[in-house]
Amino acid sequence: MTAPATDVVTDAIDQLLNGPRCGVVLDSPPGAGKSRAVVRTSTHLARAGEPVRVVAQTNAQVDDLVRKIAQAAPELAVGRYTRRGYLAPATLDLPNVIVRQQLHELRDAPIVVATARKWMDPPPPRGPWAVIDEAYQMRSDTLLRIASMFERALFVGDPGQLDPFSVVNVERWTGLPWNPMTSAVAGMLATNPDIRPLQLPYSWRLPPSASAPVSAAFYPHVPFQSAPQQGIREMWLPTHGLGHIRDQAVELAAETGWAYVELDARHTVRADPQAISEVAAIAARVLERGTMIRSLDEPAGATVRSDRIAIGAVHRDQVAAIATELRRIGHPNIRVDTANRLQGAEFDVVIVLHPLAGRRDATTFHLESGRLCVLTSRHRHACIVVGRAGTAELLDAHPSVDPVPLNTEPKFPDGWEANHAMLEHLTRHRIRSR
Repeated sequence: MTAPATDVVTDAIDQLLNGPRCGVVLDSPPGAGKSRAVVRTSTHLARAGEPVRVVAQTNAQVDDLVRKIAQAAPELAVGRYTRRGYLAPATLDLPNVIVRQQLHELRDAPIVVATARKWMDPPPPRGPWAVIDEAYQMRSDTLLRIASMFERALFVGDPGQLDPFSVVNVERWTGLPWNPMTSAVAGMLATNPDIRPLQLPYSWRLPPSASAPVSAAFYPHVPFQSAPQQGIREMWLPTHGLGHIRDQAVELAAETGWAYVELDARHTVRADPQAISEVAAIAARVLERGTMIRSLDEPAGATVRSDRIAIGAVHRDQVAAIATELRRIGHPNIRVDTANRLQGAEFDVVIVLHPLAGRRDATTFHLESGRLCVLTSRHRHACIVVGRAGTAELLDAHPSVDPVPLNTEPKFPDGWEANHAMLEHLTRHRIRSR
């Protein structure tokens, strides 16, 4: 972590310890080191002799944080507070990790980590500190239910990604001060308008070829850069291709970091068989060509493995169809998931099924800026997007005209503008299917 990023975390810790406010917000672009900030803050507080509660949103995030905190501070006991029937992964088989289902059994652990849902069951007695990871994914009503367990908290998260969501209609609460579907950060800032969020300045995941377009499209008011001094970032193909569009896509992605495979214009069903076949075949082609990468983590070079490739889509039926196709062609270990479930994950190469590919309309769901932001910011080396011709015309035919309800702030960036900005970037790396 470079000096400016380190200074921001130091400033956040200082404000948490000595500032006049009960909350500190630390905004982070994709891959900027949210986990490092959480680890550093929690270990700093614990080493000062006070207990720390760490809150994450999913069990996978909790397991990852427990491992990182335990490795960063082997002298500290780290508690993994969990549900009944939980099986700890092998990564938590560390001498200073304690896994328990009852909080009183973790009273000697200076750092205890659990999901927000677990902390609600029921909230423990008040303690001095909490560190909330992925705070923009937490609903404000969840924060209200656990707020009694801490006096001060650090909220760490990415403001450009997906907001909390629900499968039920939530319009009845829109614009109300107690709207449970606002994020924990938005709810906290609404009642503490004098709090000014801090921001980590660099992305350690995205290379310069990705940080510029992602920042311009999804973070126009809080721009960021790829971290300097992170060494070389290369991707190359040691074998020759056959000139197929899939080979062209992998070759262009290796050269520039991006490729946009544009299929013929057509209105299709949501689980478009041609597009699904294409994204699966491109992922397989990355492996078949023996794609190599070099970075700070792999200075001598390494072959891209199947578990370092991901395919992202926006609907579960698309994910299911792609997973079936991957099994059919012999690559079941490639991860395929929705944008919601890919949040926080990182891969060497990501293939994306464009949210608007083959659609007749552009709905609010499909224009959600956070959805496309997640899909196009998971990669360390290359992102390949598969779409259909006519997407720009589709956007122009469905301008952003959603009304802004009373007592609500317009969402920035606007999803329509963000989609147009990213599509303009992708068209510079376009490969048209024949």
